[in-house]
Amino acid sequence: MIFRQLFETKTSTYTYLLGCERTGKALLIDTVLSKVDQYIDLLNDLGLELVYTMETHVHADHITGAGLLREKLHSKSIVHRDAGAMCADLLVTDGVLLQVGDIEIKVLHTAGHTSGCLSFYVGDRVFTGDALFINGCGRTDFQEGDAGTLYDNIHQKLFTLPGDTLVYPGHDYNGNTVSTIKQEVAKNARLGGGKTRDEFIEIMNNLNLPYPKFIDEALPANQECGQLADEQDEVIIQG
Repeated sequence: MIFRQLFETKTSTYTYLLGCERTGKALLIDTVLSKVDQYIDLLNDLGLELVYTMETHVHADHITGAGLLREKLHSKSIVHRDAGAMCADLLVTDGVLLQVGDIEIKVLHTAGHTSGCLSFYVGDRVFTGDALFINGCGRTDFQEGDAGTLYDNIHQKLFTLPGDTLVYPGHDYNGNTVSTIKQEVAKNARLGGGKTRDEFIEIMNNLNLPYPKFIDEALPANQECGQLADEQDEVIIQG
C-alpha cells in the first residue's frame, strides 16, 4: 500500500493518502481546501487515481477540499449519515466496508466529539480523526458532542483493536505523528491508565474551552462539502 501522511501547519491537520499499488486507485482522508493543488500534484506524481475523499467528521477548524476535488477529479465524498453533510456522495454508518483497489476500509462510528464522527480501520492502522488524539481526544461540548458517548465508543471500538494497531489522528499540536492502541490505552492523559467513564466526563466537563473561533464559517461550508468557500480563500484557523 502506498501511504503518505500530510500536514497542514496552520491548523495542525493531518491528511492521509492511501493508494493501491496494483490498481492505482487512491483515497484521501480529511482534506484541507488550501492544499487541493498539492494533493493533485502528489496523486499525479504517484500515478494514482483518486476514488474517495473521506471525512472523519464535519470539521469546525478548516474547510474541506472534498467538493473541489470532486469537481476537478470526479472523486466521491464520504461522510457519516448523521454528519449533516447531505452534499456527500456516500453516507455511511458503523460497520460498512469500503474497497479501493486492494485496500479494505472498515467504517467505525466513533461519535462523541460530534454525533457524526467516524474512524477508518485499514489493516494495521486506524485513522481516528478528532475522536482519539495522541495523548488526548477532541472536545465534546459542541456539534452534538457527548463525553460519555465518546468514552464508550473509544473503549468499545478503538481500545478493543489489537494493541499494535497504529493510531493516526486528525490533528496533533505537539509534533507527534503516530501512536499505537496499546500506548493510548496505557498512557492517554484523558482516557488511558484505567480512567473510569465518570472520571473522563469530569475531565471533559471542566476543560473550560472557548467557543470554536471559526465554527460559524467552517461548519456551513463543510456541510456543503467545502463548496461555499472560494478556491482561493485562506484556510480557516482555529483559535
